[in-house]
Amino acid sequence: MTNSKLNSKSQEDGAEGPDGGWGWVLVVAMFVSTSLVFGLMRSLGIFFVEFVHYFEESAQAISWISSIGLAAQQFFSPLGAALCNAYNTRLVVMTGGFLSGLGLILASQATCLVHLYFTMGVISGLGWGLVFTPMVATVMANFTRRRALAVGLGFSSIGLSSFAFNPLFQLLVETYAWRGALLILGGLSLNIMACGALIRPGCHSKAPAKVDSQSELSCSNILQRVSSYLELSLLCERPYLTYTLGVTLFNFGYFVPYFHLVAHSRQVGFSEYRAAFIMSAAGVTDIFGRIVSGWFSDLGHYRVIHLLTLWTVLAGVFIMLLPVSSLTGSYAAVILISLLYGFCSGALTSMVFAVVPMIMGLERMMGGLGLLQLIESCAGLLGTPVSGWLRDVTGNYTASFVVAGSFVLLGSLTMTTLPHYFSCTDPPPPQRSVLVDNETFNLKAGQKNSYSSDINHQTVEQTEK
Repeated sequence: MTNSKLNSKSQEDGAEGPDGGWGWVLVVAMFVSTSLVFGLMRSLGIFFVEFVHYFEESAQAISWISSIGLAAQQFFSPLGAALCNAYNTRLVVMTGGFLSGLGLILASQATCLVHLYFTMGVISGLGWGLVFTPMVATVMANFTRRRALAVGLGFSSIGLSSFAFNPLFQLLVETYAWRGALLILGGLSLNIMACGALIRPGCHSKAPAKVDSQSELSCSNILQRVSSYLELSLLCERPYLTYTLGVTLFNFGYFVPYFHLVAHSRQVGFSEYRAAFIMSAAGVTDIFGRIVSGWFSDLGHYRVIHLLTLWTVLAGVFIMLLPVSSLTGSYAAVILISLLYGFCSGALTSMVFAVVPMIMGLERMMGGLGLLQLIESCAGLLGTPVSGWLRDVTGNYTASFVVAGSFVLLGSLTMTTLPHYFSCTDPPPPQRSVLVDNETFNLKAGQKNSYSSDINHQTVEQTEK
């Protein structure tokens, strides 16, 4: 009976996930890699003013640099997910780390905006796309009960790096000019390769192995394999499409403060370092938001989708209040709203990824995350240029922040149309329909019969005793 209990317990643990062990090492790797992806991406606003002065271009034209990088990161995420499903997650992440550093190093030698579009935008964006989704999916696959907390800890580095990178980048720009600063950042980004090396060869998405029933590689088989790697069947499921639409609307306005809040603060009269400190202050509360929301979500008092809606509504409101707080010229008011915005924006990020397994199931998470990033890349591509265009038209950033916050609120409203949204309990996650051959079925049936026979035998022995 003792062995039976141990076997049963081990089977339950295996079904839920390890929730520890090497998974915490992967959390550390995700902590470092995300700081060198989104932490760096958030701090590029320091270079925004320098590029405007050096290239003598409009705010809209300069905004395309960050937009292309963000859109490329999300656009190439399905490629990273498919390569991980087909080959080796470790190799994919290390390749992404190399490309992200290479793009920034080449950008330091740019002579026109087109060079920056291609280097910082396409090359570095491709590298970020090969890093972000595989790292997130790998960590989530290694946790179940503490998944939101693990993701929150991994993402907390974004807020920490935002706090540290803004003054650091400002110092680098003043000391080495923007070319020398980009060269240093390129070398720093190469450390992502070390994070990828920590991923064990078999430590990736727990999706079942995708093997064709026929040996020949016909055109139909190749298309089926690609569709399986990318999880294209999710595009036919209403919950996934609804959730993706909501996240896409979030994405349109979410990054606008990170790219334009520093420029807005300088426009209203704050010094360079005081403007940079506003983003640093938001980065501090961003850290606490990610950890606190993940910890509170794992307590199970409220559904994760409801918590996500709460944080997105608050984040949208505070984005709209950012320019209003600066109208009085009070630095304290701007800092206060930035602190509140930073907390809510960090809190919603942990929830966005914690909801994903509930929408599509854990076994389809790698490909589903890639598709989600691909679709929302459209909003990421347009968000900051539209914000820059509104600034050029109106002469200030007030309309930019109001429109950005409105899109975040619209995404929150879209989430309420999800099936079972108003239920107090989470519905069971969808399962992949897998066809197995007769041999596998007979093997599983034999194991089940053998297990039942053992249980019956033990019951008879106990009765006799």
